Amino acid sequence: MSGDNDQQQSDEIRGTALGDAPVPLSVLDLVTVGAGSSATDAVRTAVDLARTAERRGFHRYWVAEHHSMPGVASSSPAVLLAHLAAHTDRIRLGSGGVMLPNHAPLVIAEQFGTLEAMAPGRVDLGLGRAPGTDGATAAALRRTERLHEGADEFPQQLAELTRFLDDTFPDGHPYARIHAVPGPVQATAPGGVQSAHRPPLWLLGSSGFSARLAGTLGLPFAFAHHFSAANTVPALDLYRASFRPSEVLPEPYALIGVAALAAEDEREARRQVMTGALSMLRLRTGAPGLVPSPEEAAAYPYSSHERDFVDGWLANIVHGTPDTVRQGLDDLAKRTGADELMLTANAHGGATRLRSYELIADAYGLPRD
Repeated sequence: MSGDNDQQQSDEIRGTALGDAPVPLSVLDLVTVGAGSSATDAVRTAVDLARTAERRGFHRYWVAEHHSMPGVASSSPAVLLAHLAAHTDRIRLGSGGVMLPNHAPLVIAEQFGTLEAMAPGRVDLGLGRAPGTDGATAAALRRTERLHEGADEFPQQLAELTRFLDDTFPDGHPYARIHAVPGPVQATAPGGVQSAHRPPLWLLGSSGFSARLAGTLGLPFAFAHHFSAANTVPALDLYRASFRPSEVLPEPYALIGVAALAAEDEREARRQVMTGALSMLRLRTGAPGLVPSPEEAAAYPYSSHERDFVDGWLANIVHGTPDTVRQGLDDLAKRTGADELMLTANAHGGATRLRSYELIADAYGLPRD
């Protein structure tokens, strides 16, 4: 890729800050399922949220691959993104991310080539090397017990996926005659009119491994600050120090995932984020379930150890009134130097999450159409 394609790729990667936001704002949706609601409800909320994000000027909307978690309905990012593409017009859609070791690279290339055909020029392919679940579920997904081998082979899997996306296996390679379709091969076939463009790749991480790899390859990097806050600054520093300019990105570009929830008053914001905190507590103690209601979270008999966990978890969630959330996001952008903030609101009700994004958009003066 070169010339005009380089500029197109870079423009797709870099967002534009709107209103008074310090950097572009985006959305990470886990498509959460609250107690008393269904996966169908969660998907309908995802559509409403994607439309709201598009209308209010958020740069991109990503969904993340998770498995065997009753409270998270995002096990199939490509399927969700196809549905969202049919209900939006402009916003970038992507995976935050697809867990590459769970899948054959050719399958991912075909899925995201199909998404690119559905929503040309607005699809991102974010990749992670973790399973997105527990070890037993990962083994069931991969049909192997050698889980660490999958993570260790991530750079090789990434290289294979890239060659499928670009259709660049060299002559003599076992896969030289295999083509990911939809994909670039259709542009070179007789009478071909298919665009050779493909979704930009992002690497995701919560530690230094993917940060260094993204920098070395000259790819954009997304860091999971929302569940690994202590590692954010070291990982971003490592990414920038390791960065080598590439055909797709002349300088580093890093976004961070941020847990953020705004409500009309501090007490209501605290009440709502407690639902996500209890959900995470249950996940970490091996009892994942639906996201509890605010009433259930308030009545839960926390032990001192559980209270310490919840307090530590809440310390990394930017929550409160819109002005409080704005100040927290401004401070985080300044402290980390992140080029983009991707906000995730983990709460029980879809209406609560939708309202939070509207309030944050209002706090920054983002457009309404």
